[in-house]
Amino acid sequence: MATYNKRGYKAPKPKEEKLDDNYIEDVNVDEKDSTTAGVFNTLDETASRTEAFVEKNSKAIFSVVIVITLAVVGYFAYNKFVVEPKETEATNEMYTAQKNFDQALTGQKSDSLFKLALDGAEGKRGFVKLADEYSGTKAGNIATYNAGMAYLYTKQYDKAITYLEQFKADDAVVSVYAKGCLGDAYAEKNDLKKALELYTQAAEMNKNDVTTPRYLVKAGKIQLALKNKAEALKNFENVKDNYSSSADAQGIDALIGLAQ
Repeated sequence: MATYNKRGYKAPKPKEEKLDDNYIEDVNVDEKDSTTAGVFNTLDETASRTEAFVEKNSKAIFSVVIVITLAVVGYFAYNKFVVEPKETEATNEMYTAQKNFDQALTGQKSDSLFKLALDGAEGKRGFVKLADEYSGTKAGNIATYNAGMAYLYTKQYDKAITYLEQFKADDAVVSVYAKGCLGDAYAEKNDLKKALELYTQAAEMNKNDVTTPRYLVKAGKIQLALKNKAEALKNFENVKDNYSSSADAQGIDALIGLAQ
């Protein structure tokens, strides 16, 4: 049969198949379901392994939990029934020693009062026994510091050093004084290098207008004794420039003159 092209005739385009929207959504859902299923399978496998581990090691795990629980309970029980009563007892026991110590600081028969504070009086223990018997308590720590100071005031420098080195300061200001008093004890023993080390440390700790210039001046005087005039001058000029209103700045010009 003969074929011909009709003018203006266009062959029809192949009909495009349009995917149903529901079909696309179904495919997407299937893909999501597949991914989710994989995740859940992984979680199931992990859970199974965990359960197997727990089942296999249940006794060991239980023992660890028991140990931790007992440790926590023991810690709080120890603090509640041992440390706190001991702290209260030590504080009450220290009242007489503290009273004698405070009176000694005012200069009233100081040596004898310091001795009573150290050794005990009126049937109460002194700082020496309190520091030993209540070691580890705050009150025992205070007794240690006060014992060191009492020995320092009564010129028993070796004992002062022993107690002041054992003291653990929580308060920033007290820690500076403890360090500086240690320096005093070593200076009295003529261990000038050790004294200088401690005074320098005290001057650097918790810088303020009271303790800083005090220990700068003490360090400077030790440096003068050690013939370190240049270092002494730095300390004295530091006090003059930065702590001129402090009590230790009085007479600083004379010390600067000695160091020049």
